[in-house]
Amino acid sequence: MKRQKPFSFGGVDINAGERTTIDLPMARLYTHSELTLPVHIVHGKQEGPTLFISAAIHGDEINGVEIIRRLLCNKATSKLKGTLLAVPVVNPFGFIQHSRYLPDRRDLNRSFPGSPKGSLAGRIAHLFMQEIVCRSTHGIDMHTGSNYRTNLPQIRTSIDNEENLRLAQAFGAPMIIHSAIRDGSLREAVAEQGIPVLLYEAGEALYFNENAIRSGIRGILNVMRAIGMLPKSNKTSIKEPVVSTKTSWVRAPKSGVFFKQVSLGSLVKKGDLLGVINDPLGDESESVYAPFTGVATGQLNLPLVHEGDALVNLAKVEDADEAEIAMDDYTSNLTDEDFGLER
Repeated sequence: MKRQKPFSFGGVDINAGERTTIDLPMARLYTHSELTLPVHIVHGKQEGPTLFISAAIHGDEINGVEIIRRLLCNKATSKLKGTLLAVPVVNPFGFIQHSRYLPDRRDLNRSFPGSPKGSLAGRIAHLFMQEIVCRSTHGIDMHTGSNYRTNLPQIRTSIDNEENLRLAQAFGAPMIIHSAIRDGSLREAVAEQGIPVLLYEAGEALYFNENAIRSGIRGILNVMRAIGMLPKSNKTSIKEPVVSTKTSWVRAPKSGVFFKQVSLGSLVKKGDLLGVINDPLGDESESVYAPFTGVATGQLNLPLVHEGDALVNLAKVEDADEAEIAMDDYTSNLTDEDFGLER
């Protein structure tokens, strides 16, 4: 295998077999303090793909930050072919403020591909596209639930794209959701460049979820093996994920206190009880039932609900028995042994 040429990034040449962190200048705070976009680069000794991994585009979605930290500490990266571009905090403004948004209340993930003369969100999006995406052959973007919602580990992608589907299956999350591309999202901008990209959803904003973190590290390593960045592992056992082409939030029919009866990853059949909404004074209650058979891939953690609030997100499944087996396999196989998932 041919030895790689140096990788030039941010005015620095990274030689084959080296790794370093480069801080790309961003807009300053109004205090004159400078903010940067930190990018950790692992440049393998031999030629191969260039994979970007990004997190905290929404500044309060922090599981991906920890996933990247542990990934960079993983000894498997010493055997890497090609180049890894790891960006743990794409939105440092929101990350500092524990906020999903930028200071102007714009959603960075609705601002791609951006513009060098646009809003703050547009300028950051443009910087990311020019410096990261345009240098990459593959991408993985990581998110969590928001607004007191938590998500089962899942991959969202367009399964109509054969390479996206192949990599989604390789990732090994329990669910693959066929997801429409949202205007202005990073996933849309990357797809328009013809680059295969996966969106990993798992956990809740502002909290670490250990299962979500382990699933993310394991999945990224699986993808790196699938695209030839890491050697194949004889120990790797990837269960067939459940694919769903339809998801829907079951919403509160009335206001009150919601006592849920299902957990993430539960298979529920049409008509099964999802929970009960109680009046705080004990006068009234109303049961909430599943409108179709599916897997609970998201749920509201806050029990206080208004009429119309999203309670449980169901991913429709065609084969209930297959889905139940896949969920059981997922919960029983989150071990450290095969993947070096050190904390």
